[in-house]
Amino acid sequence: MAKRNDVLDFAVLGVLSSGPLHGYELRKRLADVLGTFRALSYGSLYPCLRRLQAGGLIEEVSLTPVSETSAPPLSGRRARIVYALTADGKEEFDRWANHPGPEAWEDEGFAAHLAFFGRTESRVRLRILEGRRSRLEERLATLRESLSRSGRRLDEYTLRLQEHGLDGVEREVRWLTELIDEERASDS
Repeated sequence: MAKRNDVLDFAVLGVLSSGPLHGYELRKRLADVLGTFRALSYGSLYPCLRRLQAGGLIEEVSLTPVSETSAPPLSGRRARIVYALTADGKEEFDRWANHPGPEAWEDEGFAAHLAFFGRTESRVRLRILEGRRSRLEERLATLRESLSRSGRRLDEYTLRLQEHGLDGVEREVRWLTELIDEERASDS
């Protein structure tokens, strides 16, 4: 299973691959990309940025506001720090996007990969989709077995909660099958 830090690291690299951003805008774009899959605080973003800097994958670039370029600054305002991808960071993101392992099939890893499918090779997209579907089919079998074994002993609300979970997994398997069929058709 992918570590939460790994998923955030690669999501940051993916967002920065479109161009340099300051922390606020980066957090906003990450929230757009990762959506409901991940709550993102500055308390997790800035340690991630430090990790990526230490690894040589991103760098800080100081930008001076336009109004301060012609004269010395009159106030004590700091220049805004902008984060940019390094060449090593671009390589690392491309490697991650196009050579995933089984962590790409798990919930959080899958969501991050899916968010960057536009930059992923078709054969890799197909492998991720098929792996995710396989993982969910295993989960579906386990849920069905558990429900049939314990269904009579559960109270009404717990039973409904388990049925709701089962419905959600079944829907995702159908959705993945559609995506796989579309991906295969586009390769033909």
